[in-house]
Amino acid sequence: MYLRYVYSIPDRHGNPRLYFWRGKGHPRVRLREQPGAAAFHERYDELTHGLRETQKFSRPKARTLSWLCAAYLVSPEFQRLEQATQKERRLILESACREPVAPGAAEVFADFPLDRFAAKAVRVLRDRKAKAPFAANKRVKVFRYMFKWALEGEHVSVNPASEVGLVRTPSGGHHAWTLEELEQFERQHPMGTKARLALDLLIYTGARRSDVVRFGRQHIRNGWLHFTQFKTKTNVELPILPALQRTIDGSPTGDLTFLVTNSGKAFTAAGFGNRFREWCNDAGLDNCSAHGLRKAAAVRAAENGATTHQLMAMFGWLNLAEAERYTKAVRRRKLAGAALVLLKRPETKEGT
Repeated sequence: MYLRYVYSIPDRHGNPRLYFWRGKGHPRVRLREQPGAAAFHERYDELTHGLRETQKFSRPKARTLSWLCAAYLVSPEFQRLEQATQKERRLILESACREPVAPGAAEVFADFPLDRFAAKAVRVLRDRKAKAPFAANKRVKVFRYMFKWALEGEHVSVNPASEVGLVRTPSGGHHAWTLEELEQFERQHPMGTKARLALDLLIYTGARRSDVVRFGRQHIRNGWLHFTQFKTKTNVELPILPALQRTIDGSPTGDLTFLVTNSGKAFTAAGFGNRFREWCNDAGLDNCSAHGLRKAAAVRAAENGATTHQLMAMFGWLNLAEAERYTKAVRRRKLAGAALVLLKRPETKEGT
């Protein structure tokens, strides 16, 4: 949740429970009071008394942005989200609340009154991330989600973020690896290395990094990989291609996951992304990423004739639009290639 050291952890029935926890080595303390109530903040102040860097906004003022954030982050709407999505939205809201209302101003957006929080404020927060357009758009989207919830709960009368457009992002999203880039990575990281195992798991399954870090031998049955996507909860079944099987057989792996850290533990999705970034940098591929391999796999499958429904089955997409992005692009290239002959200068008869 928005307060430092306070976490929302669902019980076995899925109901949210609030705990005060300072981290590893410290006990978790159940918070039975409700956020916003005086008793809750008295208990919070008691637990944080004497700690360095306690959260500045331990007592959010009523009807301010921080007050709305605190309510949203313990709402059933928020608790239904995946853990990774919860963490991402929480960090985005915390970052936005710490932004000064104006450059050099002491007042921060956390204390901004809700009745004055209009589309202009959302645009300011968006434009503060102008150098990172994807992050700028994330801010707008998270505010849209929160204010939509607040509007339905009658906490506010309008959704100011719905009036704010997204900024233009680089076309095409993540860079799709080329064949030359794949070969360059393979030269730097030969068979038998952890980096090569990671590459082949990504390219030969087209899976996201949040799924690849969970793959282990228990997911392979009769030559097929069976798993449930972490992001969409879609069940996916894929054949293990011979090239991938050779890599698995020729690489050091963990007991429950193929990929493990230097300490023998399974990677987190974020930790794996950072490590793969380092492997790409070692190979001189600053423009490449783990997600770009998923895109490259989709491009390769479409170029080899995969239909939209086959792509949906392979990559776990739930609608045609995502798959059609790749099949349409391939069809355009083939049509353009076939049409080039039409640009030839017409042959003329001799003497004319």
